[in-house]
Amino acid sequence: MKLSNAMMATTALTLAGATALADGHMSSDMTLVSWGGAYQSSQDNAYVKPYLEMNEGVTAVWDESSAEAVAKLRAMNEAGNITWDVVDVVASDAIRLCDEGLALEIDADEQLAPGDDGSSASDDFGDLLVSDCFIPQIVYSTTVGYRTDLVGDTPPTEICALFDTETYPGQRSLEKRPINNMEWALLCDGVAKEDVYDVLETEEGQAQAFAKLDTIKDDVVWWSAGADTPQLLADGEVIMGSTYNGRLFSLIEEQNQPVAMLWDAQVFDLDGWIIPAGLSPEREARALDFIRFATDTQRLADQAKYISYGPARQSSAPLVSTHAELGIEMAPHMPTDPANATNTFLYNYEWWADYRDDLDAKFQAWLAQ
Repeated sequence: MKLSNAMMATTALTLAGATALADGHMSSDMTLVSWGGAYQSSQDNAYVKPYLEMNEGVTAVWDESSAEAVAKLRAMNEAGNITWDVVDVVASDAIRLCDEGLALEIDADEQLAPGDDGSSASDDFGDLLVSDCFIPQIVYSTTVGYRTDLVGDTPPTEICALFDTETYPGQRSLEKRPINNMEWALLCDGVAKEDVYDVLETEEGQAQAFAKLDTIKDDVVWWSAGADTPQLLADGEVIMGSTYNGRLFSLIEEQNQPVAMLWDAQVFDLDGWIIPAGLSPEREARALDFIRFATDTQRLADQAKYISYGPARQSSAPLVSTHAELGIEMAPHMPTDPANATNTFLYNYEWWADYRDDLDAKFQAWLAQ
């Protein structure tokens, strides 16, 4: 297999980057890539602003292109011009980028901070280190919010309310990609939770999922940015819709909108950082320095002051306290809280890393029909 430009450069740049870090010669600016909205704001408050305050003369700008990170990094690599320094991605995208040589491999115990409880980084993150290139930040879930004033006297309690247009007429919002939608479609078409990915692996199973989605296709507003569903719900343009649990927390608790959360079949996933392969030694050194700070015990706990995502480090969990502005306890708003996690769906990021490109193409073709 022909090596990409990034793969050929990675080893040399890693060694050079380590030298640059050791002698303090680091880039003075960074481009950080994330998802916008309440989540990006939580990152900015919890660790970007503190990092910049501690590093006078360093600047950082945000790019809200994480949803397109794989395609854009492939294009940048092809062009030989990597313009991003640190990129927030979901776990399955990190696996793909790592497999393609587009993300830098990280030695967790050498390049990340140890836990405040004395644990090594690899022990502190544990099973969440799903790729050699992935630095976890949060455990989050994709779930459904609904307008409490539009659902009548019987508010929904199960995920299959998405497909029940008779009881809950009106527009729904769903993400414009196959992930989560295909799983929910099969669950609501009678497939057992433990069989979903085995069924989805087959042509017949994929056809079954698309057929179920066909039943509501005319009632769906498709979203691409995590902030879309909260805005659609706030404006009353949809009766219910999927988004990330932290976005719904912001809508409900911070904005006091008439919206409630449907935790049934919430899909657990991981989100974290990657550093693109192929950066100059100075840029790579700055990115590694920032990552070490931004993913330490205190910083990940601090992020939970602003948004209801569970920190990826075990040592951070005891430090999760109250919301920075509202003063409410944050633990009950986490997707991992026992009361919220009675019926969860575990997202299979390795499966999606293998099948994503194929199902993306099929999903877009289905949308165009």
